[in-house]
Amino acid sequence: MADDYLVRIGKLIRDARQHRGWTQSQLAEALGTSQSAVNRIERGNQNISLEMIARIGEALDSEIVSLGYAGPMHLRVVGGRRLSGAIDVKTSKNACVALLCASLLNEGRTVLRRVARIEEVYRLLEVLSSIGVRTRWINDGVDLEIVPSAELNLAAIDADAARRTRSIIMFLGPLLHRMDSFKLPYAGGCDLGTRTIEPHMIALRRFGLDIAATEGQYHARVDRTVSPDRPIVLTERGDTVTENALLAAARHDGITVIRNASSNYMVQDLCFFLEALGVKVDGIGTTTLTVHGVPTIDVDVDYSPSEDPVEAMSLVAAAVVTESELTVRRVPIEFLEIELAVLEEMGLDHDRTPEYFADNGRTRLVDLTVRPSKLEAPIDKIHPMPFPGLNIDNVPFFAAIAAVAQGQTLIHDWVYDNRAIYLTDLNRLGGRLQLLDPHRVLVEGPTRWRAAEMMCPPALRPAVVVLLAMMAAEGTSVLRNVYVINRGYEDLAERLNSIGAQIETFRDI
Repeated sequence: MADDYLVRIGKLIRDARQHRGWTQSQLAEALGTSQSAVNRIERGNQNISLEMIARIGEALDSEIVSLGYAGPMHLRVVGGRRLSGAIDVKTSKNACVALLCASLLNEGRTVLRRVARIEEVYRLLEVLSSIGVRTRWINDGVDLEIVPSAELNLAAIDADAARRTRSIIMFLGPLLHRMDSFKLPYAGGCDLGTRTIEPHMIALRRFGLDIAATEGQYHARVDRTVSPDRPIVLTERGDTVTENALLAAARHDGITVIRNASSNYMVQDLCFFLEALGVKVDGIGTTTLTVHGVPTIDVDVDYSPSEDPVEAMSLVAAAVVTESELTVRRVPIEFLEIELAVLEEMGLDHDRTPEYFADNGRTRLVDLTVRPSKLEAPIDKIHPMPFPGLNIDNVPFFAAIAAVAQGQTLIHDWVYDNRAIYLTDLNRLGGRLQLLDPHRVLVEGPTRWRAAEMMCPPALRPAVVVLLAMMAAEGTSVLRNVYVINRGYEDLAERLNSIGAQIETFRDI
């Protein structure tokens, strides 16, 4: 075994021992060896067998080595540090994935600017490439070029990649214009409980799409004689449901009215993109959208998706939880006004610059400076509502914020079956959260955070909430298997380190 591997293994063992709170002598006693031998192992000065590594891992209740593959990515967080300076918000994850699906509408070249390099995007690119779409990163990997082929090969679809993203459901709207029958793997993504696709089916059925779900696949058939003869009323004001209806309407030869539509940020970005493709959309930002479809779209389009309000909220929460002064730049203020109003009532000290436009020329941005504040629990419960209400994806961040506020806060996450349950992972870090039922959690503050080692929750936003709490906790924490965070955030650890955090990315050897 090479010396550098011995040093790396020794460091992993030392960190695991210190996280457990053991001395070298205590570890030596558990292993039936000497303290000096443990010292040599931790310094990388002694050969060590795989059997001994396994024994050490068992003694410390920590997986030191994983064999046969690179292993999952983990984060080691040294908490209790103040953040400072400024950080830019990246482009919207949810807008980018919708635009990738929308690129299937266009027979020409699509260029998306400053696309977030995240796992969710990578999975969709793998799917697109597998069916014959040419994609490549350009301009030093900043922008993304997409050129669909004349014929798509759905039989060759990368099913594994498709099942790891719920966004695959938004292939239905574009594909119904390109083929009479096709199959798609079931949608995956975060583990947020049962989420029916029936609202999608109700909307798309009006365009002749019929779906049977069997054996892990959606079997789709299109009846070309069917088209909307009256407004489509969505049974759920969901973001992806609205986007799927828009994607179907974009190439429908006629006018489609969509009612009870989401007016959220990613839907607006998709509407702006459709307009760049030559599709007129009336009512953007409202719950009634009128789409003037174009049966053939063949244009070279260049579009810049706007910034991500949920990432902006997570950065604001990072400042609040760590009691830091931080400037978050390029915040899409239209989609955070309710959240900031609630935080103001809780006592948040902050200010913002005058508004300016995002690169798409439509979305309003500000730079937001947050300062350390003494927060009080809000009088009313925290609960999401469709835009312009408090964003569904921002609810989890209020669990961490409420934990540092004085008093009790009731959080009601009524949308998802079990996301509130994951918020109770904060109790491992010193939080006092009481689960009232699968949708409601009572948070008691203020919290004296403490370091811990734990597995990452299988849902994106609760996972980031746990990371923020670790940043506030004195000592060293370990968050294991952070793939779900990488689904939605680009280089989050590195970017947080740039403003004062101390987070190390590592893998089991």
